[in-house]
Amino acid sequence: MSAHGRQSDPVNGHTVGAHPAEADPVEEYIADLTALLRGPARAKARMIEEIRDGLTETVATHTRGGSAPGRGADDAVREFGTPEELAPVCQRELTIAQARHTAWALALTAPFLAACWYLTWSTAHGQDGLVPRAAQLLVTQLAAVIGAMALLAAPALAVTGALARRLPTPDRLPLAIAWVGTTAGVAMGIATLTLAVASLVATDWPLLALAGAFAAVSHAVVAPSARACRRCARPAFASPPSPGGVVGH
Repeated sequence: MSAHGRQSDPVNGHTVGAHPAEADPVEEYIADLTALLRGPARAKARMIEEIRDGLTETVATHTRGGSAPGRGADDAVREFGTPEELAPVCQRELTIAQARHTAWALALTAPFLAACWYLTWSTAHGQDGLVPRAAQLLVTQLAAVIGAMALLAAPALAVTGALARRLPTPDRLPLAIAWVGTTAGVAMGIATLTLAVASLVATDWPLLALAGAFAAVSHAVVAPSARACRRCARPAFASPPSPGGVVGH
């Protein structure tokens, strides 16, 4: 390459070539918005893809109207509002999706909890009465707590599902579901430890080990979802978007 095509950087001593290509405003916008949002991976990816498609269509509209591609992209981003303005609206939708995910996690683990309680009770009242009384009573109480939490979470499936088309979702519902799930997850963890300890002193330990496995699986499903729901429900933005800051697309 000739000296005319390359220049030396007098400060760093590096060779400077042609100017780097300008970053795509649409992709920069999408990256900034993605970093601001929290929620279920699939729901978030679907939302981001819809926003990217909307931006791409708006850029195409401006380009067909005579704008240069770069100018069209800048105008499209400006019409959508800044990522900080759009994020609260998107985050609310993702938070509701995460609350629904947590409510489903509680509903789907209910059969495991019923099996856990049944195995513990039947073993305790078996021929040999092998489970310590204290462990049996504790697991029974924990199962009752978890069942109550599952019942509290059940209405959230209706409120965030079919009824969401007719009634607005209560603002505090996701946070309530997050703490309901957290309470159930803690109870599941304690039940797992209790059954593990009880199985060490029981002759008929396989049934207790199986019950403990049911409790552990339930904890592994519910606890991470409840933790994610708490993060989503936490206020992420200092101030709400201005009424005219976001253009509906």
